[in-house]
Amino acid sequence: MANSTTFVIVGGGLAGAKALEALRDSDFDGKAILFAEEQHLPYERPPLSKEYLAGKKALSDFTVQAADWYREHGVDLRIGTRVLSLDPAAHTVGLPDGTTVQYDKLLLATGSSSRHLSIPGSDAAGVHYLRTYDDASALNSVLVEGSSLAVLGAGWIGLEVAAAARQRGVKVTVVETAKQPLMAALGETVGEVFATLHRDHGVDLRLQTRVEEITRADGADGKATGLKMRDGSTVASDAVLVAVGAKPNVELAEQAGLSMGNGGVLVDASLRTSDPDIYAIGDIAAAEHPLFTTRIRTEHWANALKQPAVAVAGMLGEPGAYTELPYFFTDQYDLGMEYVGYAPSFARVVFRGDVVGREFVAFWLDGDNRVLAGMNVNIWDVLDDVKALIRSRTPVDADKLADPQSPLAELVS
Repeated sequence: MANSTTFVIVGGGLAGAKALEALRDSDFDGKAILFAEEQHLPYERPPLSKEYLAGKKALSDFTVQAADWYREHGVDLRIGTRVLSLDPAAHTVGLPDGTTVQYDKLLLATGSSSRHLSIPGSDAAGVHYLRTYDDASALNSVLVEGSSLAVLGAGWIGLEVAAAARQRGVKVTVVETAKQPLMAALGETVGEVFATLHRDHGVDLRLQTRVEEITRADGADGKATGLKMRDGSTVASDAVLVAVGAKPNVELAEQAGLSMGNGGVLVDASLRTSDPDIYAIGDIAAAEHPLFTTRIRTEHWANALKQPAVAVAGMLGEPGAYTELPYFFTDQYDLGMEYVGYAPSFARVVFRGDVVGREFVAFWLDGDNRVLAGMNVNIWDVLDDVKALIRSRTPVDADKLADPQSPLAELVS
């Protein structure tokens, strides 16, 4: 493509950085501009609640590319710059200083923000969220041995932080409104596995409990001192983490009049929006999936890693489709797992292996015994077989699925 062409990327996370890599790997010699709202080079987010809090990685370890890479590849990198507006008709984005930047093709990779609570005390000092490196750095400084942390929400972020905090000698209480942790992601049966895991490691896990107020100290700083529940019970803590989910940053897309749905920006399988010159990837993209024949929007690292190459191909005029299965992973204490597939609703869960010993594979099946999703826990040689079962879209023998002596590869029709 001619070097007079300008591609603009809005979003300074993993997805934006990988899009730049894909552009240059595709020999795009035009102008590439990336706007990153944070004051950091693009970095990966999963380590924020995992290795970083565990003291195993520093920011430089999960920064996607060093500053030299952007210079050497002729990227106009605008750190600490928020795009305020998007005008598809004029093909411009508006910046805080009142100027505009012209584009030929635009890629939205704006990610998500932490969902905030609006209960009394939520604005107190000592109330933390975890989405950015600065958030993680602030949280890291308060996870001191012998201190206490109250966590609102037993989703992935809440549980990963709880695990890191316990391993640092912090007393942890987790409060969740649902019947089990991770109910929305995994369902009740598998959620119980994680409840047991955290209780085994000393977490005070309070389920089906609603927080009414974040209590705060008297005085000018009004620092958070814990939680007050609707039933009148209280939890005292030195810090509070609110981990009640994320909301996709779709404001630019909405303001620009792009087609919206499923909580995000509607894109086809090539990740193109309703405007032919604008593509969207990552957390905000509600993408048509050829296998599931529905639109899927997932807030997973794998999308930020792999979707950019498909979107860039489309921006360069090459046909392509994003066909990867949704994938995510977690590490909590001695439990490591990978989840692949898509099961927003399911008929049953089949376990294969030792659930009590936390070495097993779980499968989510529909009413026809087709595998919708699978999760391998502390077993690391089955992911490809699980993917094959999901892609086959054919019914399986549930008894054989549950039998570790029955090879998974033989169950694929």
